Amino acid sequence: MKILVSGANGFIGTNLTSYLKGKGHLITRVDLRAGDCVGDIADENFVLETLARQDFDSIVHLAAIVDVRACIEDPYSCYRINSFGTLNMLELAVRKRAHRFIYSSSANVYGVPVKNPVEETTQFNPRTPYDHSKVLSESMIQSYGRHKALPFVILRSWKLFGEHDVPTTAVSRFVSACLKGEPIQLYNAGRDTTDPYHVENYCLAVEMCLEKEEAVGEVFNVGTGKEVSIRQLAELVKKLSNSDCELIDMPPRALEEAQPMRSYPSIEKIRSNLGYEPVVSLEEGLRRVIKYQALSNFKRKPVDTTKKGTGCGSHQGRTVRKAKS
Repeated sequence: MKILVSGANGFIGTNLTSYLKGKGHLITRVDLRAGDCVGDIADENFVLETLARQDFDSIVHLAAIVDVRACIEDPYSCYRINSFGTLNMLELAVRKRAHRFIYSSSANVYGVPVKNPVEETTQFNPRTPYDHSKVLSESMIQSYGRHKALPFVILRSWKLFGEHDVPTTAVSRFVSACLKGEPIQLYNAGRDTTDPYHVENYCLAVEMCLEKEEAVGEVFNVGTGKEVSIRQLAELVKKLSNSDCELIDMPPRALEEAQPMRSYPSIEKIRSNLGYEPVVSLEEGLRRVIKYQALSNFKRKPVDTTKKGTGCGSHQGRTVRKAKS
């Protein structure tokens, strides 16, 4: 299968493109600063002209501004990229008669869930511009599915972690602190709960959605279906890294956070419809990240920022030409 992946240089994109290549798929990597095609998905000309000339039959749309605080500070940019950019990608998919359009949504559409475990039919409760941008995008995708017969799949993911993650996420911070022997600060005493799971499980879910016709037109929660508190997560990282670092209880960062947020998914739908089962356990995933961060000595490969402007070089895993300035 020939697959175009937007946001290919991000945490999920880096892992997903590697995973799909390992399964024999041909990948066209799209990102803002480096990739086979370099450009802004909110730029209509880039998407509907430049990307339209590429050879692919499916799209996995990951590209987005995912920093919730940045989205709060600049909602215009959030909606421009996350929602209008998605609209461009939807139109591209229709014009190219895509076999599949897979959208990376988020558990954030549920906000503070009205019930747990969260099912796909649970009421939306978005709070931030990021949350709303995902709700808007999902609505547009449903419309394109209904009015343009686009074969789409929407994946609502819980707390992903893994190799190549940014250093500011909970697992990355906890592992870094344990390896350095530094204390771990737990806001609101780490009482919030989520479903943390390794990114390889998400890659498997994407692969199934690309290949199985039963996925078309569906929305799936993705995770493991298990509830883990932030304190439990920190304690497990500490145990697996053989660290004696101190866990420090901190007050909530805002009054709204004083009441612990509980959120974990039901994955019965993706399990029954597609046969999905997580392949990497929480402990195994954390061991991988601990090993990765220890070996890399906390250094990450920098993004090639010499690529400016827009355009596509040689794609599908081969050497990329420098985009013209």
